[in-house]
Amino acid sequence: MSAISEIPTADRLVGQVIVRASHVELYRDGQEVLRDVNLEVAKGEILGIVGPNGGGKTSLLRLILGLDRPSSGEIELFGEPVSRFREWHRVGYIPQHAVAFDPNFPATVRETVLLGRVAPRGVFHWFRQEDFAVARSAIELCGLSGLEGRRVGALSGGEKQRVFIAKAIASRPDLLVMDEPTAGVDPESERRFYDLLGRLKDELGLTVIFVSHDLGVVSARVDRVACLNRTLVYEGPPRALHDEALLRTLYGGGTVTIAHSEEEPHTHGH
Repeated sequence: MSAISEIPTADRLVGQVIVRASHVELYRDGQEVLRDVNLEVAKGEILGIVGPNGGGKTSLLRLILGLDRPSSGEIELFGEPVSRFREWHRVGYIPQHAVAFDPNFPATVRETVLLGRVAPRGVFHWFRQEDFAVARSAIELCGLSGLEGRRVGALSGGEKQRVFIAKAIASRPDLLVMDEPTAGVDPESERRFYDLLGRLKDELGLTVIFVSHDLGVVSARVDRVACLNRTLVYEGPPRALHDEALLRTLYGGGTVTIAHSEEEPHTHGH
């Protein structure tokens, strides 16, 4: 069976705004973390969030996921305020350093991906044939066929990363949120990750939001980019990441290196 038939696209969401942030502000210990952030992410979009360390990228993800509450403003998921949103099985999340996995953890790839079926099924329900079929399709889609019986802790960084993506999509989410998903993986694994993102969008109709420091790859692989340094410096087509004035505004002084895919790295000095 194909992954497409096993994990159907959510056609009912086409054209829908999946995430909406309206005048979002966040203060922590009296310090401004986010200021007047306005952002919409539509069904089927891949949005890359970039910006300097301390610019509020992870904080924005935590607000979207309902892990923190904004000091003012509102975030909506699927048209519902996050504070009232309950269908969390529709949202997949892969945190930073997911690949820093305990090498002694005994779970296999298949067992780990099956855990993704717990959210829609409920903890105290036995797995059904459908669950095994969906997990198998997620494993296949993520390029992990043949590794089902391997312990996750024994895998490479890139393979672990794909296991966690497979686990996330096994719950059939409509939205996938990832915080620096390519941190700690080699360039080949990074390339495979971005290829996989394209397949998740095309085959599953997934909406994807992720944070990255890799401006060059982001500019080549996303539909839209949000440049965040406490407030949104820019939001729109990713080609703007090649604009030196924008990078100067976003990062301030210093030097920003953009490693362009298929080209030699270009360095923009400020």
